[in-house]
Amino acid sequence: MSKLKLIIKREFISKVRNKTFLVMTILSPLIVIAMGVLIAYLAKLNQENIKIIAYVDNSGFFEKKDFQDSESVHYIDLSSDAIEVAKSKVTTSDFYGLLVIPKKDSVSTIASSVEFYSKKSPNIILVSSLEQKIEHRLEETKMKQLNIDIERLNLTKIKASIQLSNFIGEKSSKIINSMKIGIGLAAGYLIMMFIIIYGAMVMRSVIEEKTSRIIEVIISSVKPFQLMMGKIIGTALAGLLQFTVWGLLLLVIVLVLPSVLGIEAMDFKNINVPLEQAEGMKEVALNDAQMIFVEISRLPLFRMFILFIAYFLGGYLLYSSIYAAIGSAVDNETDTQQFVIPVIIPLMLAVYVGFASVISDPHGPISIVFSMIPLTSPIVMLMRIPFGVPWWQILISFILLLATFLITVWFAAKIYRIGILMYGKKPSYKEIFKWIKY
Repeated sequence: MSKLKLIIKREFISKVRNKTFLVMTILSPLIVIAMGVLIAYLAKLNQENIKIIAYVDNSGFFEKKDFQDSESVHYIDLSSDAIEVAKSKVTTSDFYGLLVIPKKDSVSTIASSVEFYSKKSPNIILVSSLEQKIEHRLEETKMKQLNIDIERLNLTKIKASIQLSNFIGEKSSKIINSMKIGIGLAAGYLIMMFIIIYGAMVMRSVIEEKTSRIIEVIISSVKPFQLMMGKIIGTALAGLLQFTVWGLLLLVIVLVLPSVLGIEAMDFKNINVPLEQAEGMKEVALNDAQMIFVEISRLPLFRMFILFIAYFLGGYLLYSSIYAAIGSAVDNETDTQQFVIPVIIPLMLAVYVGFASVISDPHGPISIVFSMIPLTSPIVMLMRIPFGVPWWQILISFILLLATFLITVWFAAKIYRIGILMYGKKPSYKEIFKWIKY
């Protein structure tokens, strides 16, 4: 046991003292935040860039009010000009494009005959906005032609807003459900990335020691199984340290950001009041950003964080034992490709199942089954947890995950014991299977 502790300590210190580890531990959250701020800033700049669009209406159905200016689009009426003249003006001036609405026999024909000319490929969102304007005016024109009273028709329109709650009286909202989807997908994707990154660290460490022949000296003092487990656990502890630092930085950001956005402390005191009152307070006192902070505070964040760590460790221990076995069986990273791809496939499958099934039905049979299968449960279960998962399902899933890890590490240890001293030969699956029998 003392030798295992020494190996764990050695692996942990070697990872933590690495300059790349130190830089990424501190900078990663800041880089993510900076990217978010940069994207928001660029989006704002894009909106501030006013696009000038000219239009020629030969149909006679459109009015100036149909093409009202917005923050990012300015419309100019060139309907008095011929189309060729309008094209010439647009091409020789700083115009974004020209919208031409022809004169046709019927409204339906006009809808399919409108053209938009531009110097470059037009913005799809802008084109969709123009289509909506045209559809709206032509629909009104069609209704007038059919002697339909538009005002009375508009009075018949009713917007439904379904109040969400479960059978024990807990209320929910569409905002918080969207957040659950986003948090679940983010957690599942992060788990996949972390498993691959830290598992590859273990594999690379084994290959480096094997190719440098240091491994021959090390195993003269310790058992191969102790060496493998030391590498796995040491890297896991480095990963947990990284998570802890990221968590603390995130906590500081969450505490500082509300004050930057102008969220008063009293807003958070009202989080535990009944939802009916909270909704009223939000409409009066909170803006959209504040509403999001309140809804996030309603989520079981501590439970989600603990389960995130638990499933990361379970998934990491399972896959890193496989990565360690792969590293011991080859002489360089190039030879690992044929063995790594089958390992990544279950992780990718879990992500696709999460996107295809968990979002639409987190408590459906497909979601439940894949959250129980050990190779996919670390990702799929984390995607389900924000929606509320019974404890018995979490317990069964985690027990199966740990049991599979114990079985996998037993097989991996057999491969590791033989492969760690094999040089100059690229092993096949058949040969690795023989090593397991030894």
